[in-house]
Amino acid sequence: MFDEQEIAEKFEALAPFLDEAGRRMWAATEARTIGRGGIAAVHRSTGIAKSTIYRGIADLESGDADAIAHQGRSRRSGGGRKPLTETSPRLVKALDRLIDPQTRGDPCSPLRWTAKSTEKLAKELRTKGFSVSADTVGRILRKAGYSLQSTRKRLEGASHVDRNGQFERIAKWTTSMQRQRNPVLSVDTKKKELIGRFSNKGREWRPKGNTESVNVHDFPSAGDGKAVPYGIYDVGRNEGFVGVGITKDTAEFAVRTIRRWWNQLGSRRYPRASSIFITADCGGSNSYRCRLWKMELQKFADKTGLRIRVAHYPPGTSKWNKIEHRLFSQITFNWRGRPLTSHQAVVDLIGATTTQTGLKVYAHWDKRSYKNGRQVSDEEIAALRIKRESFHGEWNYTILPRPPK
Repeated sequence: MFDEQEIAEKFEALAPFLDEAGRRMWAATEARTIGRGGIAAVHRSTGIAKSTIYRGIADLESGDADAIAHQGRSRRSGGGRKPLTETSPRLVKALDRLIDPQTRGDPCSPLRWTAKSTEKLAKELRTKGFSVSADTVGRILRKAGYSLQSTRKRLEGASHVDRNGQFERIAKWTTSMQRQRNPVLSVDTKKKELIGRFSNKGREWRPKGNTESVNVHDFPSAGDGKAVPYGIYDVGRNEGFVGVGITKDTAEFAVRTIRRWWNQLGSRRYPRASSIFITADCGGSNSYRCRLWKMELQKFADKTGLRIRVAHYPPGTSKWNKIEHRLFSQITFNWRGRPLTSHQAVVDLIGATTTQTGLKVYAHWDKRSYKNGRQVSDEEIAALRIKRESFHGEWNYTILPRPPK
């Protein structure tokens, strides 16, 4: 991809040292280097007329350097038509007022509810008496330091007062558990996916003219259900395990996936482990408020004899959970542009996910049916052998195995 801002900056740096023929030949060279769309890109970035660029390309293709050097006259410095920014000094100020972010909140602004494309900005400027094109507006904006930008997810809401303290404890316990050769797991549920010939964001290489067809509409009724991926990321081994459910994302499903990871991988990876350290979000099937989550973990501890230590990330910080950027993002990248036509396809695509840093992922299709609304009584909660930390015991706790009956 070419960067029009970069082209504009190069031209601005070279222009004082080039005569008319030099500018024409430089513009033609840039356009030919870019390839398709190059002439329009150079025109938008520099203001050099397309006819001039075409002429430069013809000169390059002729290969007659002497004829090019002696043809016609070169204008003196400052010759030619003056740019609009000089002939109409009010133009830049008028454009700056339109592009100001406050115009979206101004009820009198005609651009309040529209995206500020160069075409719409030029149209609004013309209503104010300026004779200007969309390309000229784009050049003025780039020269003034503007660029096309999208939104970025940065705002996490109000920060909890003990956010950093919780992060420090998670880091401390992670280091401690790894030194003791105990597993550290980051867990979470990935976004549910529709099964069927539905569009999937992204692109992949395919034979030309062999585009895969998918449904026009993403109606769930046109598919074959949903895939519910619950993921486990082994922080120390850079290894993932994903259970692909077919019904609901419940605490029972979450803990069953953790148990399956232990039976298939964990017990072999950590034969001397006495504890498991789990980091999880504050919400979802592994919420710190979920009674069923704790009760299922208690059953897991009783069955294996392991101490299950849990630390929840503070509210509004779920994206800090390592599984998000170490595992889930890689899975999404691996199946980009491919319809998820079956649960088995989801399992295969997840299991084929790798990275240059050595990530290995295992996947399992969980065909069991899970239902929401399962109640846990006060008596069952009282029977849990749970030890809460003095610092935010609702976030940080250890579930100890109970003696066999």
